Amino acid sequence: MSIQGLTGYRRANGTVGVRNHVVILPVDDISNAACEAVAGQIKGVLALPHAYGRLQYGRDLELHFRTLIGTGSNANVAAAIVIGIEENWTRKIADGIAATGKPVAWFAIEGNGDLQTVANASRVAAQFLQDASELAREPIELGELVVSIKCGESDTTTGLASCPTVATVVDDVIDAGGTVLFGETSELTGGEHLIADRMATPELREQFLDVYGRYVGFIEAQGADLFGSQPTQGNIAGGLTTIEEKALGNIQKTGTKPVVGVLDKAEAPDADTRGLWFMDSSSAAAEFITLMAAGGAVLHIFPTGQGNIIGNPIEPVIKITGNPTTAATMSEHVDVDVKGLLAREIDLGQAHDLLAANVASTVNGRLTAAEVLGHREFVMTKLYESA
Repeated sequence: MSIQGLTGYRRANGTVGVRNHVVILPVDDISNAACEAVAGQIKGVLALPHAYGRLQYGRDLELHFRTLIGTGSNANVAAAIVIGIEENWTRKIADGIAATGKPVAWFAIEGNGDLQTVANASRVAAQFLQDASELAREPIELGELVVSIKCGESDTTTGLASCPTVATVVDDVIDAGGTVLFGETSELTGGEHLIADRMATPELREQFLDVYGRYVGFIEAQGADLFGSQPTQGNIAGGLTTIEEKALGNIQKTGTKPVVGVLDKAEAPDADTRGLWFMDSSSAAAEFITLMAAGGAVLHIFPTGQGNIIGNPIEPVIKITGNPTTAATMSEHVDVDVKGLLAREIDLGQAHDLLAANVASTVNGRLTAAEVLGHREFVMTKLYESA
């Protein structure tokens, strides 16, 4: 089946979202309490507390700004309020989000205190939420979406069932003119040459290999051996004995299309270059999806073997498994069950149809398992120790 009959929210900058959140975004860790207080007052807005934002510098500070601005700019966000301890950084993030054309307000706590800041921000949040509630879904095309993919808690069934199923939908999105983001830099180890060979130009190939080499080189410079952490103990228990085995299963989900670009962490792809993009990124699920959402992804497809429970506050996460034990014991976390693929009860085309149907219903507003269970993992990536 083809993925048709989709609806979504068209934003002022031309991007298309599948959710309609009003977010309260802290610039720094010590502003979390004020943001959560606003969300406590105005039911329906979404606070995004995190652990960082003080005394970062260099590339780490750039990534911090890029992640927060990208999060507020995501097409699943209708409006944003930014709260920080001081004015300059708070205004900088708000201005970055405002460039999308969506409603944004900012509040600095210094000189006002929490109580006044919460009161002022709550009034604006109430208005933003009412205004967002009037926005209507309208027909959209599959090719207008930005989708991200990552697997987790992988086992032998992931590379044999759920990842190949995801690959069929990845190809659908790209054939329709859409964009798909993938990454997990260290978990390509042993198969990185396969991704390099799919780069659209020699220049992109060199760029990718440089990014990959720097990432893995940094890990090894710490005296770490990828074996033992990559694969994880859970991966090993699931039958994946080497990082190479894990990588080959991981790569299955990226489909068959050439890779048209290489992105830094939380960087948005060029809107005029649709297709499959690689983002340099951690393989930790919560960090990864936070980076992808900051890069503009509005829907995530997550193959899992032994049952990852990840969610995200603004980007709905569809979880798919081919593991019959996981499908039975963790059914509340599973959106799409393709265990019949390995039992030869269904073929890959039928598995595709199951996932395609769920993608369509999720785009149109059906809550994912993670959304229903309240999984809102928002984890910033930090590069260095603080100054």
